[in-house]
Amino acid sequence: MTLRLVQFAESNGARGVALLAGNTAATRIDGITTTYELVLAALRQGVSLAAAAQERAGGQVDLAAAEAEGRLLAPIDHPDPAHCHLSGTGLTHLGSAEGRDQMHKAAAGGTLTDSMRMFLMGVEGGKPEGDVPGVQPEWFYKGDGTALVGTGAPLCSPDFALDGSEEPEIAGIYVIDDAGRPRRIGYALGNEFSDHITERGNYLWLAHSKLRHASLGAELLTGELPADVRGASRVIRDGALLWEKPFLSGEANMSHALANLEHHHFKYAQFRRPGDVHVHFFGTATLSFADGIRTQPGDVFEVSAPPFTIALRNPLTRAAPEDATVLPL
Repeated sequence: MTLRLVQFAESNGARGVALLAGNTAATRIDGITTTYELVLAALRQGVSLAAAAQERAGGQVDLAAAEAEGRLLAPIDHPDPAHCHLSGTGLTHLGSAEGRDQMHKAAAGGTLTDSMRMFLMGVEGGKPEGDVPGVQPEWFYKGDGTALVGTGAPLCSPDFALDGSEEPEIAGIYVIDDAGRPRRIGYALGNEFSDHITERGNYLWLAHSKLRHASLGAELLTGELPADVRGASRVIRDGALLWEKPFLSGEANMSHALANLEHHHFKYAQFRRPGDVHVHFFGTATLSFADGIRTQPGDVFEVSAPPFTIALRNPLTRAAPEDATVLPL
């Protein structure tokens, strides 16, 4: 059975994890305060994450009140944020190259851009048959666990950013077991959040444009991700809908298999360190920036898609300038 896990804070600040099965009410997972703690318990027992959650199910939890009071947390974190890694892959969805190609075509003099070449490589070789790895995707690093926020929390753009715009995605959530094997614990709604004006200036600045915060929806979906995920991405300004577009994900809407994206991330030994958490964003084909939307502080990003039942919402803020001067010692 597919289950959903939600991390939340009590009114007194104590943490807990709730279990949602189908459309039933949320139940507390007794004796567990974090998803990471539950994962470690499941690994010790040699059972699935869903089984470990079900055998600890206790009394009911009012998640609606927790959401209304801003007490829902990201569905995964690590006690040491430096051991939580945020990364992603781009140009992985059918149609995902169009907006990127428009941004980069002028710099390429109207020729076939590297972005379009990368996309076409994925279309041709991103879903290999058998156990042979397919073509490797575009890959980027976003930061560690300090850059991860949950629903309701602000997405803070640095003061030097030229843009801060949404990227609605599905993220895979992983924990590395004691033998150094990646264990997928589930999936979550995500807003990968990027600086598209910086990227448009030169596609080699993609790495800079991705070093931003990212958000995850409250629910961790265990089991398999549906092949066809259909939802919506919205930008809300001053309480009114400014922009809305369908959000499509799942392998039926992708040029890469999820297993191929996972292989090309975890093939690197440094990403298989026991105990570490990985949040890997699988890419998107839906951007308000591609439709000419220029965001501003106070805008609210909203991403929703079944089978997730709790929408991911984050207001945009801008950080104050910080002194990054390097001093000799």
